[in-house]
Amino acid sequence: MSVNESMLHRSDIAQAKRIVVKVGSSLLTSLENGLARREIGQYCREIALLMAAGREVILVSSGSIAEGCKRLGWSSRPEEVHRLQAAAAVGQIGLMQAYEEALQAHGCGSAMILLTHDDLADRQRYLNARATLKTLTDMSVVPIINENDTVATDEIRFGDNDTLGALVANLIEADLLVILTDVQGLLSADPRVDATAERVESALATDETLTNLVGEGAGTMGSGGMVTKLKAARLAARSGAHTLIASGEEPQILTRLLDGENLGTWLPAEVSPMTARKRWIAGQLRAKGDIVIDNGAVHALRQHGVSLLAAGILSVRGDFRRGDVVRCLDQNNEIVAQGLSNYGVSEVEAIKGLASGAYRQAIGYAAEEEVVHRDNLVLI
Repeated sequence: MSVNESMLHRSDIAQAKRIVVKVGSSLLTSLENGLARREIGQYCREIALLMAAGREVILVSSGSIAEGCKRLGWSSRPEEVHRLQAAAAVGQIGLMQAYEEALQAHGCGSAMILLTHDDLADRQRYLNARATLKTLTDMSVVPIINENDTVATDEIRFGDNDTLGALVANLIEADLLVILTDVQGLLSADPRVDATAERVESALATDETLTNLVGEGAGTMGSGGMVTKLKAARLAARSGAHTLIASGEEPQILTRLLDGENLGTWLPAEVSPMTARKRWIAGQLRAKGDIVIDNGAVHALRQHGVSLLAAGILSVRGDFRRGDVVRCLDQNNEIVAQGLSNYGVSEVEAIKGLASGAYRQAIGYAAEEEVVHRDNLVLI
């Protein structure tokens, strides 16, 4: 059995100690009834059991906008940003109250954390958020995380809580991301047009054939679809976290998944967990610029794990300074890696294609030989 084939078996699930559970709005709310308090109670009971067994659980929960729409008497999810923000502000209170009551009934504390992309893009705020989450889990408190829809705009929104779940898994160095939705998992075809569609039991998160299996649709009150779940699994896999996508409508779903029962779709990561610094780099979704590199540099990065030198750089674009996150692209504009640049865009433009000994003549000084050092570089 090859290494990749062995990874498709679910043996790693039993060893998962730090788990991020993302629950979609379709499982928690409806236009007619608002919050599904019985289901929330069931999830919280299982979370309490997992914590009692020594696992750390962080919950990423959708539902504030849907609950807000119900409280405001709206029959559909609005399109306007300010109305979405208003619904989130109204609904977040009810969502947290339901979780607090349900967790308290099982002896667990709860804490609300609202995040925007900027909170994780800034290194210091990233570290602060991680320290807070670690402190809460050490105290047996369940952090309940949602996107800060009340203040988020299109420029800083995660866009869906599947992506947020993956970034939180990255943030707290999770072993496992569990995405609970209203379908069995990834399916071999769209069940709306193919009645023979079957559940994909397991595949590597990076398997490109999965891309053709997912559709673009989202539920009435949600913002994501299976596309975002697959993207989230791949984002989590960058930093070594495995993913399970499963139906939250199954009874005792978390307990059964963690016991290794063959439910949902298992999408293991191929890389081992990274250092905290590299996790942060891997989790950045908005690089400040792009550096296009030649085939020799692509080979050196992928096969030998070296730093990126100016000699292998063909072109540069964007607006970045020293220390900003940049993407390394091949000549087909496919992303190879991303990392922290030791030079600003104008300097990289000046030294591209040069040997390191020529830096001083081109820009007046030579800070580092490497444009992106391997310690600050993550292969994608």
